[in-house]
Formats: sequence, C-alpha cells, structure tokens
Amino acid sequence: MSRQLTCLSLIVALLATTPCSADEPAGNGLRVSTPYLDLHTGPGRGFPVFHVVEKAQAVTIEERRTDWFRVRTESGIVGWAPRAQVQAALAQAGQRLGLRDVLLDDYLARRVEAGGAWGRFKGDPMLKLWLHARLADTVGAELTVGQVQGAYSGTDYWAMSLSLEPWSDRRLSPYLSVGLGRFGNTPNTSLVDAIPAHAKLGLASVGLRWYVAERFVLRLDGTLHTAFVSDRRSTEYRSVTAGLGFFF
Repeated sequence: MSRQLTCLSLIVALLATTPCSADEPAGNGLRVSTPYLDLHTGPGRGFPVFHVVEKAQAVTIEERRTDWFRVRTESGIVGWAPRAQVQAALAQAGQRLGLRDVLLDDYLARRVEAGGAWGRFKGDPMLKLWLHARLADTVGAELTVGQVQGAYSGTDYWAMSLSLEPWSDRRLSPYLSVGLGRFGNTPNTSLVDAIPAHAKLGLASVGLRWYVAERFVLRLDGTLHTAFVSDRRSTEYRSVTAGLGFFF
C-alpha cells in the first residue's frame, strides 16, 4: 500500500509541474491573430497608444471596463485594448466561446438594473418603472412604481419585491417575485360622489428576462395585484407588461 501511495504522489507531482501548451494560453488568455493589438494607457480613445502587440503573441485578459479590456502581454506590459480588436482576435482565433464568453462578463457581474415597461392593467394602459438590485447571484430586491389611466379613474402604486432568478447567468432567464406596497385609485373629477381609495397592496409576478446586447435587457412579466381595501375585502387585478432595462 505504501509503495502505491508513493507512485501516486510522484504522478501528481509530475502533472502539477507540467507546463501549459504554448498554443493554449491558460485562463482568460488568447493569442493575437490579427496583425496587431493596440495597447492604450487607459480605457478610452483619449488615452495614447504606448505599445503594439504583434500577431501570434499571447496576452491575458485581466479586467473589462465597458468597451475596453485590460490585458497583460507575455513580457509583463499592461495596457488597455478596445473591444473591437479583442473581438476580432477572438473570432479569427476560433476562441470566441473559449473564454467562458468573456464578452458577457458585465452581464454576469451586473448589480443594478433600471428600466421601464408598458402594458395592460385590467384592460387599461399601464406604465411602470423599476429599479432592481442583485443581493446574490439568484436573489434580488426591486422597487416598482406604476401608473394606470383608465376610462373612469386613475391608479398609482408602488411596491418593494424580492425576486428569485435560478438561471440568472443565462441570456433567457425566468424569474419569480413577491412584494408589498401601496395602491391608490383616484376617480375622474367628472364622476359624481366619487371617493378616492387607498389600500395596502400585495403582488406576485412571473417573468422572463432576455439579455439582448451590450448593457440592455428585455423583460416580459405577468403580475397579480391584490389590493386589501379593508380587513374583510380585497380586490384582484392582473397586468401584463413588456419593457427595456439597462444594467450597470
């Protein structure tokens, strides 16, 4: 048994010291397949080019900031390259998907999302705005404000919700959310003896988030709103909305 353990230890040690192939840079590495790769002193066109990485040299991607990537060359030079050049290098080298889709890093690391949507609330036109914060990879908190303009009254509401998004790292990601808030209904002034109504609000939503491109997402959701008018009476309303969000 001790001899077998000794042999196993030697094999593990040999594997650990085996260098990576020069044709397959480790981690977020790529080999420049375009004629050159410009390195700027900072993440922007206003920063000067101070170094040019020639074709076939290896670089490692360390960070992304909007449309700029910070890369490190084999000789240790660090600079910023524009996204267009990095994309071209990835595509021509056939490595576009080999970096764990590095161009989606901003989406995977998103923390705050804001957006607006339009839809129908019990048959009436509805507009809503949202601000969403990710608390964890699959859990988030969201503030929503909405307005409905009906034929006989106008409705305003706000709600705070918790959402569960099990597949938040995918382009198409379904989610569920539940929340509490306040609901207000104001009848049109043309109605006689109309009294505004205010109530506590509970809501439950099921939706789908679709990462489109860059920092934009499309959202489609259906929501059940329950207005607790009194201790013994509640009213339910259903809504469907579609909208566009921006994350950062």
